[in-house]
Amino acid sequence: MADATNTNAGAHADDATGPVLAADGSPLKSSLNKALRAQKLRALALIAPLLIFVMVTFIAPIVDMLFRSVENQIVSETLPRTVAELGDWDATSETLPDDDVYAALYYDLFIAAEYKNHTRLGSRLNYEQTGMSSMFRRVGRNVGDFGELYLDQFEDLDERWDEEADWAALMAHPGYLEDAAEWRDNRDADRIDPRDTPAPRFRLAPGIADLLPQTAQAYSQYAEFMRTEEQETADEDQPWTLVDTMLYNDLMAASEADIAAYSGPMADALQAAHAAVPEFETATLKELFIESDDEWANLDNWATIKVYAPNYTSGYFLTAVDMKLGPDGMVSQPEDQQIYGLLFKRTLFMSMAITISCILLGYPVAWLLANLPMRSANLLMILVLLPFWTSLLVRTSAWKVMLQQQGVINDVLVWLGVVGDGDRLIMINNQFGTIVAMTHILLPFMILPLYSVMQTIPPTYLRAAKSLGATPFTAFWRVYFPQSVPGIGAGSILVFILAIGYYITPEIVGGTSGTFISNRIAYHISSSLNWGLAAALGTILLGAVLILYWAYDRIVGIDNVKLGG
Repeated sequence: MADATNTNAGAHADDATGPVLAADGSPLKSSLNKALRAQKLRALALIAPLLIFVMVTFIAPIVDMLFRSVENQIVSETLPRTVAELGDWDATSETLPDDDVYAALYYDLFIAAEYKNHTRLGSRLNYEQTGMSSMFRRVGRNVGDFGELYLDQFEDLDERWDEEADWAALMAHPGYLEDAAEWRDNRDADRIDPRDTPAPRFRLAPGIADLLPQTAQAYSQYAEFMRTEEQETADEDQPWTLVDTMLYNDLMAASEADIAAYSGPMADALQAAHAAVPEFETATLKELFIESDDEWANLDNWATIKVYAPNYTSGYFLTAVDMKLGPDGMVSQPEDQQIYGLLFKRTLFMSMAITISCILLGYPVAWLLANLPMRSANLLMILVLLPFWTSLLVRTSAWKVMLQQQGVINDVLVWLGVVGDGDRLIMINNQFGTIVAMTHILLPFMILPLYSVMQTIPPTYLRAAKSLGATPFTAFWRVYFPQSVPGIGAGSILVFILAIGYYITPEIVGGTSGTFISNRIAYHISSSLNWGLAAALGTILLGAVLILYWAYDRIVGIDNVKLGG
């Protein structure tokens, strides 16, 4: 009995010191953790749609803007060989790049012109150096003729150099030619759609890449262009004149033994061409480029290409602060081109002026709404909200009509004799017009937070202050105003941030002296298509707003900003 009693006592002791169990027999701690995880998952599922919406519509565009402000791959992707050759050239020197650089440029620009990428590259570099866009467009029209010199001389040697089938026999793998013929038969019989079933991928003939490396590379790119852009096979058209130029280079570099050892298609034509090319008429590519456009002899243009060759650049940000990236590093823009610093200062100053104007005009209105009987307050609130029911363009255009020299306000002032007919006030197409129009547009955004906060201030506080001997002004300033400061803070942040990003109203009524930096951002996005500079300007503007927000939080405290309650 004693042993049984001890055994039962030990079992109870183990139960007392073991894990606490839930009703289903599982450990209570595990059950609680499982319940908490399920609760968190339910909460995440509820906020997931909003989270995804914010990520897609807010975070992703900002990240894209930050990337575009430094992205610069177009130069290295369009001119890869040229960029590599320019690595050894000193951009600060007084000498042009050597012939190898011009040869690389010829190869790159020929392909870029075929794909119509040279115009995009010219537009990008034109942002940094005026005139480069037309330079690239002009050479893009002429670069295809540079190889005509060699094409004509090869044709004079043997007419087969003018035949696409003979070129294909020399360069293409026999298996590719069979696949290409089968694909063409199906295409011509309408059994396939070239857009859905592209031509077979090109394959070089065995050993041809070792014998004619530059020609093989150029012909392969020609074949890929035919496959992807023209929906044709390589043997359906005569190859680019670039291929003839590369053939000349390869034959000049090849040994007689290598050419004699070749026994494939066009072997006799290759041997005859190899013997003849030393006597060919030639012209350096540097001469051909400069003859096409003498801007290719401009050192500044070559320096711009090299400076903006990296995949990422600080050039957009430097331009946004009235500087530029040069061969020697960062330098200031000429004084007559320093506009962005002025626009940033003007934007901050006018946004602050608009915010202060809204406070001065909105505070009395909000006080009146908060202290009138509910029926009267609701009626006046409708008048405050009435501008939201009218188009922004209509309201802005109305101010343009009212403020112009022959407008309503000037006519009334002349009728009253305040100003003479020949001395009408200039109130439009300047900063004054922008401040007036935007104050009117943004005033409700100040009144509503103020009214929301003022509604929570008991009117008995003022009566108590007056009963203690305070004058009306002292009672207002010492008792009422401090309690309304959170509403001023909320309205100020709302109005200031809205004002700093406005561009429609300044564009209509601001003229040349009343526009904001946002107008310039819109111009670069929609007109000049300089998205990199627009992204840099937007990023700087975003940074300025965040800095001001941080300063406001340090000085006033964001916890003191309220919308009521």
